[in-house]
Amino acid sequence: MFENRKFPILIFVYTIGIIYLSRLFYLQVVDKEYRSIDALNSIRKEISIPLRGQIYDRSGKLIVANEEVYDMYVIPQKVLPFDTVSFCNLFGIDKNYVDSMLNQAREYSKLRASLFLRQLSKQEYSGVIDAMIQYPGFHFEQSFYRTYPGNTMANALGYIGEIPKKQYEEQEEEYYRKGDYIGLAGLEKYYELDLRGTRGSRLVLMNSKGEDKGSYSEGRYDTAAVIGNNLYTHIDLGIQQLADSLFQGKVGAVVAIEPSTGGILAIGSYPTYDPVLLSGREFSKNYTVLAKNPDRPLNNRPVSAFYRPGSTFKLVQAAIGLGDGVITPSTSLSGNSKFSMHSAGETANLYTAIQKSSNPYFDNVLRRILHNIKETKGESQVALGLAAWNEKIRKFGFGIHLGIDLPSETKGVIPTPELYDKIYGKNQWKYSTIYSISIGEGEYGVNVLKLANLAAVMANRGYWVTPHIVNTVGLDPKAGKKTAVEIHQTGIDKRHFEEIVKGMELVVQAGTGRAAQIKDIEVCGKTGTSQNGKGKRDHALFIGFAPKHNPKIAIAVVVENAGFGGVASAPIAGLMMEKYLKGAHNREAYKQQIMATRYTTVAGKSL
Repeated sequence: MFENRKFPILIFVYTIGIIYLSRLFYLQVVDKEYRSIDALNSIRKEISIPLRGQIYDRSGKLIVANEEVYDMYVIPQKVLPFDTVSFCNLFGIDKNYVDSMLNQAREYSKLRASLFLRQLSKQEYSGVIDAMIQYPGFHFEQSFYRTYPGNTMANALGYIGEIPKKQYEEQEEEYYRKGDYIGLAGLEKYYELDLRGTRGSRLVLMNSKGEDKGSYSEGRYDTAAVIGNNLYTHIDLGIQQLADSLFQGKVGAVVAIEPSTGGILAIGSYPTYDPVLLSGREFSKNYTVLAKNPDRPLNNRPVSAFYRPGSTFKLVQAAIGLGDGVITPSTSLSGNSKFSMHSAGETANLYTAIQKSSNPYFDNVLRRILHNIKETKGESQVALGLAAWNEKIRKFGFGIHLGIDLPSETKGVIPTPELYDKIYGKNQWKYSTIYSISIGEGEYGVNVLKLANLAAVMANRGYWVTPHIVNTVGLDPKAGKKTAVEIHQTGIDKRHFEEIVKGMELVVQAGTGRAAQIKDIEVCGKTGTSQNGKGKRDHALFIGFAPKHNPKIAIAVVVENAGFGGVASAPIAGLMMEKYLKGAHNREAYKQQIMATRYTTVAGKSL
């Protein structure tokens, strides 16, 4: 049976072989196009870099744009001896630069293109292109660099730069070439795959003199570049730029959120820098200067800097206390406390305790929360209570990643039984050891984003939406891909938050937050003072939202080493909320804030 099949199989194999060899003979001997290419002996693949996606604010104003430029590449094997002096004069460079770049290119690959000179403007390109026939091995590719019409948000936007060596070598798909740009920080990094677009390519026939003889095969194998997707953000450029002016000469951060959506309306880190410094040929030099600046302008404070939340955290204690049933709004707590009172009557009820920021009141609230454990099973009641309290504050977003669309968000630090066991030893600590956490001091590390998120929780009466800067990704804001978000519940009844909001309203009406008042708008807030253990003045905090009903904006402001939140931070928050809600701000209040004595001394020169 098998003998009968042998010959048909052999005939089939031989037939396939003959067809294959015939095709090779046709391509290599008969086909005129192939023979002409072989004679020329050169096909160059030109890469077409797509324009990177642009970034817009919520009303369509450009925050980040592109300007077209030309990059020059070199293929070492094709370089012939040339007049170095004329070449240097043509491009305004020196011989050391030429030698260095050629050596680097040879080390990388003699056959593949390497970046030689970056970002020639259209005018510069027009002035040199005719002379390039004298310099075989060098060619241009169209590229771009970032421009910043908004001149703001440098830390959140991030920057692009040459792909790092390790990242280049470890890329899973061979997309980036040596010297290519890639997002290295901020939104540019987080949305790299969306922003970069899709590269195109063109096969070009070259003669022995290096002259362009047109497209190979009439362009049948060419592909067009596809522009990158745009980012349409929630940012309000007006209040973002207002924050920049209000923070001149100060160190700190601000985050404003639309409570109902989680959209970031403003996010500022100060001192900041001109984003154009990290866009262009001088990237390396400028980055080095910024990195050495003692004020750390490259540090994205809103999502990475740690502060103690201070008295703003009393709002969390109040919510948990009400939810656990250990207090009611009318509960008077003037019992034993290591803290002294600020003023008479501050412990009369929850409302006055929030208004006057009573330390003794919230000391007793946390004491009740931690001792509200019935079954201990031999374990420390305070340790078990603290563990349960931990789970509740995590639902407010503390000690976890909130999920903002930035690559540098930190979880922060919250007090835990494990932490105290490590510091003091197992069962070697009790409530009197850790009582300072009741007023937001002690073992906390909280960024400004989390404080703004806390303001949003209060505005929403018990829940928060994943904070995010980008609303839509695509070429059309109406048809693009929406950023995925999630609603996070604190698990505490809405009615309890209504009682806390009454106290927050008193803070702004007749308490320490009066500087955040807005005419004809009900503002709710809480000031705070964050202790600074570095021998400097305390940090000034304010969180709040407006209007009281159907809130449109929640905000957190931290001014480092400024002392009191009601003096340094509340006015900034008030002006920003007013600008967002009314479209304009109180000019006299703005002038007073700008002309006021600076609260901090900036150690180095801010770029």
